[in-house]
Amino acid sequence: MQDQQLAGRQEGTIERDVAEGAMEAAMIGTTTSTPARQYDYAYYKSVFGDHPMPFAYLDLDLLEQNIRQVVARAREKRVRLASKSLRSVAIIRRILASNPYFQGIMCFTAMEAAYLASQGFDDLLVGYPAYNEQDIAAIAHATAAGSCITLMVDSLEHVEQIEKIAQRYGVRLPVCLEIDMSMDVPGLHFGVWRSPLRTVEQARPVVRRIAASQHVWLDGLMGYEAQIAGVGDNFAGQRVKNAIVQQLKRRSIHEVAARRVALVEMIGSYGIALRFVNGGGTGSIATTREEDVVTEITVGSAFYAPSLFDNYHDFRYQPAAGFAIEIVRHPQPSIYTCLGGGYIASGSTGPEKLPQPYLPQGATLDALEGAGEVQTPIKYNGPVALKIGDPVFMRHSKAGELCERFTHLLLAADGAVVDEVTTYRGDGQCFL
Repeated sequence: MQDQQLAGRQEGTIERDVAEGAMEAAMIGTTTSTPARQYDYAYYKSVFGDHPMPFAYLDLDLLEQNIRQVVARAREKRVRLASKSLRSVAIIRRILASNPYFQGIMCFTAMEAAYLASQGFDDLLVGYPAYNEQDIAAIAHATAAGSCITLMVDSLEHVEQIEKIAQRYGVRLPVCLEIDMSMDVPGLHFGVWRSPLRTVEQARPVVRRIAASQHVWLDGLMGYEAQIAGVGDNFAGQRVKNAIVQQLKRRSIHEVAARRVALVEMIGSYGIALRFVNGGGTGSIATTREEDVVTEITVGSAFYAPSLFDNYHDFRYQPAAGFAIEIVRHPQPSIYTCLGGGYIASGSTGPEKLPQPYLPQGATLDALEGAGEVQTPIKYNGPVALKIGDPVFMRHSKAGELCERFTHLLLAADGAVVDEVTTYRGDGQCFL
């Protein structure tokens, strides 16, 4: 009965979210100004003028639309920002300040968390286990100075290593237990390889060990349903695959919710009151928010909206972040060769990990060359009269990795560049 109620809630959620996504998508090209603005090639070429290329940019008008959509979709759940997808102190600060539902940051390394603590941020969750003594010592130092940083664990080895270093530095360190959210079907592991803990009985020894420690305490529980949040299900020309992925997602949603409830109940049986239960990602806000035990949803990619997130059937964010490369050659009437541009996204290799020409509309990569280290040929036969020295605007496949290529982001709003802020790279930081 409970599963049927959950299924009904989630099916209704997806229908509502499709409507919400359509409403937000209709907002593209609109701001507070009148008439509606067209975010086309002429607009961005005018905004950035003769700024030297390549450069990365963030459109604050579209970022604001994405912020509003995240808040609307999260429906009063707290949202923790995924720093991996943002990688700019100034942008993290801006988003956190934009709405009270944005609270806390999920960092990708311990050293990044220590750095963000030094910049005045608090409620930092390290999303991946730290084992190196130097990394954990940095967290111990920050904790002793008053910062709230929670380390991720999924094994006895993690707990014992953290405990040993915490004891040495005379601190108590909070930890978050990560549980596996993947789903196994015959011939397929639907999800990612993260935590080895899936069941209550697998997690119990780790919880018991944490409860017995004087230097480590259980602060939260996390489960990342990557197969829902991070897998597109609306790729053009892949109708059969899309249908299969959507069906697997619907099945996985129920498993994820049941697993999370069981783990929370087991932890509670030890008298542990969790400060937070974290779940989800940009692609699963609509379903993760329906779980009563979840107190917060991690969101990152939604704010920049990279091209991989164009391929979801129930939402669409606005393409707020991008980069421009310069046309330096014109070898054929329909070929424009740009300098640089080969900013390939991580993960399994495939065409979906290539940066994509965004503007002028209709521009495409050459299938044989793709996006290159030093040159990127662009095919274009459209109405815009391109010439040497003009920009081609591109979108990265993933979110924060763009900032690893640039030291600054140009911030555009209301038809002009209004600021320039540093990325982690611009701050002299490189964490992974």
